[in-house]
Amino acid sequence: MAVTLYSKGAAQEVTGSRHYLDVDGTIIQIDCGAFQGRRKESEEKNRAILGDMEDVDAVVLTHAHFDHSGMIPLLIKRGYKGNIYATPATRDLASLIMMDSAKIQARDIEYLKKQAAKEGKEFNKEPFYSNGDVVRSMEHFVTLSYRRPLYVAPQVELEFYEAGHILGSSQAVFHIQDKEGKDITVAYTGDLGRKNKPIIRDPEVVENPDYLILDSTYGNRLHEEPDDAMEELAEVIRSAAEKGGKVVIPAFAVERTQELVFYLHLLTDQKRIPEIPVFVDSPMAINATAIFRIHPENYDERTHDAFIQHHKNPFGFNSLRYTPTVAESKAINDVKGPAVIISADGMCEAGRIRHHLVQTIEDPKNTILIVGFMARHTLGRRIVDRQSQVRMFGRTFHVRARVKAINAFSAHADYREIGEYVSQLDLKKLKRVFLVHGESEAQEHLKGVLLKQGVQDVEIVAYGSTYPL
Repeated sequence: MAVTLYSKGAAQEVTGSRHYLDVDGTIIQIDCGAFQGRRKESEEKNRAILGDMEDVDAVVLTHAHFDHSGMIPLLIKRGYKGNIYATPATRDLASLIMMDSAKIQARDIEYLKKQAAKEGKEFNKEPFYSNGDVVRSMEHFVTLSYRRPLYVAPQVELEFYEAGHILGSSQAVFHIQDKEGKDITVAYTGDLGRKNKPIIRDPEVVENPDYLILDSTYGNRLHEEPDDAMEELAEVIRSAAEKGGKVVIPAFAVERTQELVFYLHLLTDQKRIPEIPVFVDSPMAINATAIFRIHPENYDERTHDAFIQHHKNPFGFNSLRYTPTVAESKAINDVKGPAVIISADGMCEAGRIRHHLVQTIEDPKNTILIVGFMARHTLGRRIVDRQSQVRMFGRTFHVRARVKAINAFSAHADYREIGEYVSQLDLKKLKRVFLVHGESEAQEHLKGVLLKQGVQDVEIVAYGSTYPL
């Protein structure tokens, strides 16, 4: 039996996850994500995917985030006829994210065509995929619940474990057996989450894999404890409210927005923050919240105890306003006095959040609250790095608002939490750990941490290199 691992995305970088297992010539693709970061660079990398897709026999999607799911419709567009395996919640969220991407692509291409026509230039680019490609993609999904093993290839049995990252996120565990009955277990953590996060369950520990493919996003960072996040959030809101300022929160539409709403609901109920308007200004976040509501099977005990058994909506309270329309979004600009505005995109590269930043970033009464990872070369990264000036819509803005980061909201495990996870594995059986989905500094640091813990071998996966198992 010949088993080989290789990656064509999220290898020594954070976005664009595409990993492959070759089992005696049968190719299993794990995730099919889009690159995010500098617009020109991301465009070039995502365009390159068009000519760089494998002929695969099965696809496994660990979770719905765009950098893991965003290029799945390209597989279908190129003629893929096999199955795409995911949990039920991942399927529903991925449908929403991919459809939103198709809409944005169509809009952007139309704008660029008009600009080129005005300048008398030729423009022949098309969107990566259309709404129709997304619809056809959904016909290929096969949903698989946690701990329900299923053969996805003649020699390969897939089993999902809870990853604790976002709703429906999974660790993909492959039990691979040859004709003589010898077997190996390869586990891919996906984006490994954290313990004690609100709403969803904690990550499960995979049962003694031979090989581990490990997320390393925060391989050189430590987060605050999740329980500290509520008090820090409360302090930010109280401080801004006292000054009559607004708190603007760039947040991913899936998971982070729902987590923030959950916390704000609790803080309001406990009277730890004043009752000021809270706006969720992201159509996709509003739709994602509806998906969260129909998947209570993914909730942890705390959420069940606080809300579900009392027939309360975790994602709704008196001062909360969802603003799906453009007119409602623009009306937020007219709100006088303190308010909280949660809007996407989480890295500030697109969406309504940029319009809110234009309105607020130069006023010292306001606070820009960063609650998630910001990839290199994104507007969000420039803000969190406290650059004095940023550019939006062709203009330069002075960053005079308070910039505050709360790392406790991160959905990625830090290096201590990753170490605790790995320490629960059978390190004598674990032959090798492969690091993916991380920047080089984070991966080098995490490699040292794991080797000190007694891991036999740690490999930082390079793009396109092959690794026999």
